[in-house]
Parts: sequence; structure tokens; C-alpha cells
Amino acid sequence: MAKNGEPDYDQLGDEGECKVKIICLGDSAVGKSKLVERFLMDGYKPQQLSTYALTLFNYKTEVNGTKVLVDFWDTAGQERFNNMHPSYYHQAHACILVFDTTRKVTYKNMPQWLKELREYRPEIPCLCCANKIDVDYNVTKKSFGFAKKHRMPFYFVSASDGTNVVKMFTDAIRAAVAYKNDSTDFMDEIMRELEHFELETNSKRSNGKADSSSSSPRDDKNDTKSSNDS
Repeated sequence: MAKNGEPDYDQLGDEGECKVKIICLGDSAVGKSKLVERFLMDGYKPQQLSTYALTLFNYKTEVNGTKVLVDFWDTAGQERFNNMHPSYYHQAHACILVFDTTRKVTYKNMPQWLKELREYRPEIPCLCCANKIDVDYNVTKKSFGFAKKHRMPFYFVSASDGTNVVKMFTDAIRAAVAYKNDSTDFMDEIMRELEHFELETNSKRSNGKADSSSSSPRDDKNDTKSSNDS
């Protein structure tokens, strides 16, 4: 543990595991906590950092044969610009930016969240997701330019029914581990994967088949979480 009871991510785990920290950013009530809980289901152990009103969700997995301990950090309702405690960003290895497709203002605030993130962590990989697509799946036909502008992997997701949740968090874990290992081209690999899935999706749509793209709705809704999903 680092000072103030915070985990020290420069140290290995008790069994030599790689330790990474993934943070979620976005306006209040966009579904950040629900997305993490949906991914982890019953396999998580939330811990409260009462000093900063933050919650950690612990998760164990493997990436390319390496054991990994993942901490997902939750803002616990203190989501306001310039109000996040610096400890929230400290030592983070990846970030997921979340907006709510039913509230336009949460999307309009994405640039502000990214700006604040980069003040603390200028180089960590960042993924972007549009949550609550289950309210109206037609939203997946819309184009959101923010992620493309900043070359972020983009996902349509639903914490309610699980759409694309596994894929997004698996990619985030892989990106965090790659960043910690000084891999500079891993985000390009993820972007290429998503472009490939998008091409598959367009092809299936033109053939009138069901969509199973990672960046489209309902692909991993019923997936079981695979710790080696890479």
C-alpha cells in the first residue's frame, strides 16, 4: 500500500501479479458504476477509500499468460469538473470516458473531462463509450465525432443488458497492461480491431444478417467473461 492507504501500482502483487489501475470519467448518473458492476457481476470486491469518497472494484485476470490485478476506480458521486481529487488520477494506466445517450449534455461535456484527465495523465490510453443504448437502439446509427477526433476506441454499450460491456473492459485492461509495459502501438492495434469489426458489421447488415460487431449493439450481451479475452 502507498501512503494514505492507497494501493501502490508500481509494486507487484503478493504472487508477482502485474497491478493496473483503470479509471472511469464522465458526468454523474451516466452509468459508470453500473458498467463496472455489470462486467464484474458477482466476482468483485468493492473497497471504500473513505478519505476521498472513492470506491475500488478489484478484479483478477490474465493477459497473454500474465496474471493481472485490476483496480477499477469509481468516483462515488463526486463528478464535477476540477473537483476530482488528484489521487483519482494518480498512477492510472487507462481511462474509460462514459456518456449517456439519453442526455446530450453528458456528451457535450466529454472534452472537458478529457482536458482534465490530460492535465494529470497526459499519455495514458483512453477509451470512449456511449451508455444506455438499450433505451433506443436507433442511437447506434448516429455518429459521434469526439472519439474519432481524439483517436479513441469507441463502443456502444448498455449496463442494463450487457451489450459490448465485456469487450470494452477487456480492451481497457489490455490497454492498461500494454501502457504499463511501455507498449506504444497497442492502441493502434485496438483501433484496427474495431475497424475490422465495423467492416464485418456493415457486410452483415448489407446481407440482412444479425449484427455481431464489437462496436455495435448486443454482441457480447450473453458472453461469459473470459480472463484471457485478448
